[in-house]
Amino acid sequence: MTTRRIRSAAVAAAVAVGVTACSAPGGGGTGDDANAAESVVIGVGSEPDTLSPLLGYGKDGNSKIFDGLLARDTDLKLKPALATALPKITDGGLTYTYTLREGVKFSDGEALTAQDVVYTYRTVLDEKTNNTARSELDAVKDVRATGDDTVVFTLDYPYAAFAARTVLPVVPEHVAGGQDPNTGDFNTKPVGTGPYVLTDWSKGEKLAFKANPHYWGDRPTVKSFTMAVIADDNVRATRLRSGDLDGAVLPPNLAATFENDEGRRTYEARSYDFRAVTLPTSGKVTGDRAIRRALDAAVDRRAMVDKILDGAGRPAYGPLPVDDPWYERGIERPHDLAKAERVLDEAGWKAGSGGIRAKDGRRASFTLYYPSGDKVRQDHALAYASDAKKAGIEVKVEGATWEVIEPRMGRDAVLAGFGSVGDPDFGLYTLLHSSLAGDGFNNMAHYDEPAVDQALDAGRRTQDPATRAAAYDKLQKALAENPGYTFLTHIDHLYVLADRWDGLTTQLEPHEHGFASGPWWNIEDWQPKK
Repeated sequence: MTTRRIRSAAVAAAVAVGVTACSAPGGGGTGDDANAAESVVIGVGSEPDTLSPLLGYGKDGNSKIFDGLLARDTDLKLKPALATALPKITDGGLTYTYTLREGVKFSDGEALTAQDVVYTYRTVLDEKTNNTARSELDAVKDVRATGDDTVVFTLDYPYAAFAARTVLPVVPEHVAGGQDPNTGDFNTKPVGTGPYVLTDWSKGEKLAFKANPHYWGDRPTVKSFTMAVIADDNVRATRLRSGDLDGAVLPPNLAATFENDEGRRTYEARSYDFRAVTLPTSGKVTGDRAIRRALDAAVDRRAMVDKILDGAGRPAYGPLPVDDPWYERGIERPHDLAKAERVLDEAGWKAGSGGIRAKDGRRASFTLYYPSGDKVRQDHALAYASDAKKAGIEVKVEGATWEVIEPRMGRDAVLAGFGSVGDPDFGLYTLLHSSLAGDGFNNMAHYDEPAVDQALDAGRRTQDPATRAAAYDKLQKALAENPGYTFLTHIDHLYVLADRWDGLTTQLEPHEHGFASGPWWNIEDWQPKK
């Protein structure tokens, strides 16, 4: 996907000299243009819990510390990484064989072997490992090494999306193998084959990286970069404007304030990233299907796109964007307050004091949490509450930290964000399958719909495109009839950076952005502008 220059005017070019500021998280610089081009400081909204792929870090690719057998290019097409080529697929899609690239070393200088690949996948698949993405490798029956350079995967069933799951980063057995994968030092002191190595991680503040001297690919021109962790959107924008940052992830309203800055460039990436309200089935109010259907009809998605996202997004009627090839046309639900009221009337939710409905003595009222500092989620939550109130449902909006929210996810509504790219199985299974209810951030709504489970299993266990399409069509229709979430918007991601480098592009992005995604997904390929 190509980048898009929004607008620029001749003002304050000096403001863009981010990394040369003495207060920059990376430790500042000398002011020399060459040195500045070799060091980058990026402001992101969050940091990972771990840097270990064994626990899920980097599972969708783009880790700067690690490589997978395969990687993705700008257009998300699979390409070889640690493997010399795409896999050889035999036995009707049940056997995948990879040959490893020669001469690859980990950042500690030790050689990569096929046994490292085997160790990585077997550890992820071990039920003792706390990896909530394990279900994405459910098809794997066995993985084994044939010599030092060949890895063979045997599947239980022909999983069409398996090759794309082998972007999973490979870790060194000689380092991680002697540790508990859940608690070992490898989680914060990783060793990989990627273009960069971690040099410092100050939790809640920054992660610093430098070029890996043992990297098997071309040496990066950007010799070091820092991810400054700044949860508050406004603070991130302020630090970008002050020159403390070279670039930042920003919501649309704040990105717009940089439109006329000479020397800065705004990048817009389409995404599968959606905002939705989880409606736990165990909730006294949210567990009522009529409440969920009424909220689905009452919400004004188009207004959210126009007013909250400034048009940088699309209405969401389910997990898949409306322009996705797997999207089922005809499931769109327009803003329909009359329908919402009718659904509630028929279910026995009658208007009560203050216009809030009640049934059997229980008020149609529940709490909706959103993560503090996330202005986009806050605005979605407030708009959602306003729309709900018009139908007679009271939604009490509260901002909180994730430490407060996580213990409540099973019973309280959350303004959540999800979305995965590459295949409809990615993201849908973990979002909706009843077997994963309450498994970390998987199926936060504890959704349980047999027709959806059956469709997810059918779509996962065949390589026939027609059969898969029918399964996902069925899934989307069933989800519209019995929503466990109120899907609100799909969000375009916006990034503002100092315009000093060539080679920056954006990809079609998943929910996670800013750390692995963004224009810096290929930072090792950047070159200074001449």
